[in-house]
Amino acid sequence: MASSGRPRPGSLQALAVAVLLVLAATAAGSPDRRPAPGPPLFLPLQRSYPNATRLATSLRRGLGDGAHPNARMRLHDDLLTNGYYTTRLYIGTPPQEFALIVDSGSTVTYVPCASCEQCGNHQDPRFQPDLSSTYSPVKCNVDCACDNDKNQCTYERQYAEMSSSSGVLGEDIVSFGRESELKPQRAVFGCENSETGDLFSQHADGIMGLGRGQLSIMDQLVDKGVISDSFSLCYGGMDVGGGAMVLGGVPSPSDMVFSRSDPVRSPYYNIELKEIHVGGTALRVNPKVFDSKHGTVLDSGTTYAYLPEQAFVAFKDAVTSKVHSLKKIRGPDPNYKDICFAGAGRNVSQLHEVFPDVDMVFGNGQKLSLTPENYLFRHSKVDGAYCLGVFQNGKDPTTLLGGIIVRNTLVTYDRHNEKVGFWKTNCSELWERLNIGGAPSPSPSSDTGSQADLSPAPAPSGLPEFDVGLITVDMSINVTYPNLKPHLHELAELIAKELEIDSRQVRVMNVTSQGNSTLIRWGIFPAGPDNAMSNATAMGIIYRLTQHHVQLPENLGSYQLLEWNVQPLSRRSWFQEHVVSILLGILLVVLVTLSAILVVLVWRKKFSGQTAYRPVDSVAPEQELQPL
Repeated sequence: MASSGRPRPGSLQALAVAVLLVLAATAAGSPDRRPAPGPPLFLPLQRSYPNATRLATSLRRGLGDGAHPNARMRLHDDLLTNGYYTTRLYIGTPPQEFALIVDSGSTVTYVPCASCEQCGNHQDPRFQPDLSSTYSPVKCNVDCACDNDKNQCTYERQYAEMSSSSGVLGEDIVSFGRESELKPQRAVFGCENSETGDLFSQHADGIMGLGRGQLSIMDQLVDKGVISDSFSLCYGGMDVGGGAMVLGGVPSPSDMVFSRSDPVRSPYYNIELKEIHVGGTALRVNPKVFDSKHGTVLDSGTTYAYLPEQAFVAFKDAVTSKVHSLKKIRGPDPNYKDICFAGAGRNVSQLHEVFPDVDMVFGNGQKLSLTPENYLFRHSKVDGAYCLGVFQNGKDPTTLLGGIIVRNTLVTYDRHNEKVGFWKTNCSELWERLNIGGAPSPSPSSDTGSQADLSPAPAPSGLPEFDVGLITVDMSINVTYPNLKPHLHELAELIAKELEIDSRQVRVMNVTSQGNSTLIRWGIFPAGPDNAMSNATAMGIIYRLTQHHVQLPENLGSYQLLEWNVQPLSRRSWFQEHVVSILLGILLVVLVTLSAILVVLVWRKKFSGQTAYRPVDSVAPEQELQPL
């Protein structure tokens, strides 16, 4: 399970064993599991891929096979910073919004329920079934485990890092956002009554299960016949984050490379990895090393790549032998033995001049070429230093490929044709291209009986109707404060530009250093002379922030929005607004006046008792004698 801390690769050393245990442990018999990711890392990708233009043309002609619409959804957060990617899913009538971790290794979608007695504090309010006019519980039947009263179906999931989720199953309208062409659909999901471990402490609300299984959102939509049996993920570059997800088919570029994925062999999405080449030379390992148990597993919820011992040692030695000009240094965390190199420079687009390219060769002879950005992460304490994002999977023979391997790569999970496709592109730009010419979902309908017309509102709701005087935003940026401090003014101007407001409206209110990150409280003020902004303007600003429209440059890292707050315009008079300043001014004048009087009195006292000096022999005027 992804977390915001820095768990180590050692937590995955028993991955294969944990996988088998989970297969036996899940109450519903589902094969899903959540391996823990590695530490949060920083590695920007700047390279622009020329292939993106060609894909854009085909996407404008329409996605998929033409017979089915697609759910096109934006990805948020950053896998190497937050430990996961999330997307926004809307459940109920009216829609209730949730930030869910995109997980190809899980087969159930669930959110915290209003009745949950053991759920953490997450990004959004819990799901309230009573507020949805279209919610219905999944009644107890022979195909599910039931609650104690034998009234409602239940689910339970346990994951590899010892977290768990359990609750009841419900059915409701699920909406995929306004960018989606797919209309809202009824779907079964989990309503959590208990969560433990990282599930309890994570910022995201829950999980969106994309794996193979009866409760998977993919299987439910495919069984309804509303999408084709395929989905795609495209993770944005390092220090950029975000990306795109499509539920349904996308047209395959002519140079997309494929690997067979055998659903019979494994419930997970696997590929046939045969060889790894470093700098054009194949690692001297038996190809069978990548073919144990479930084969080579892809997992969108895992951060790094984990190789069996023999393959890892060969990979590490091969990379190290190619970088003689770099100095080997300790990793950013002294508790762990990261393999890091200094002296490569900050320009990530030029890393290929120092580090070797890596090719993953599939069983059909096709290969996925990786740039250094796909197997390195930036050292957080030494400028221009990088560390290997590929780790040894303990004594476990499983090969596990996480998100670092497929940064800025469109990955298509073609379940119908039992294959997985890879195509290098710029995922941040891809989302914009996916959005070109796309028909938005229908607006929400007041008719609760019409499922097809339900979709979420485009901006945060619930703001009371008042003139807004101030918006405060708490933002965590994954750059240390000393490195960020010289760029605060630049950052304020950038945020103002992205929010389409005047730079003078964005001000720093508070800055707090938090280890390798910085917490900033921004104040967004009105621009007009009346010192107020409309409710609609405030909602638009908040929407851009919550939907991660603000993109930071490489040197400023990526950000996470922690909290926002809206304050109404104060209706006090000018005197009330400035009464404190007036009182302080009066007090200052009184103190200055008293001080001046005191100085004058002291001076007079000092000189009043003194007589003029007269020498003893000086001539003095005669004194007239007074009569006796």
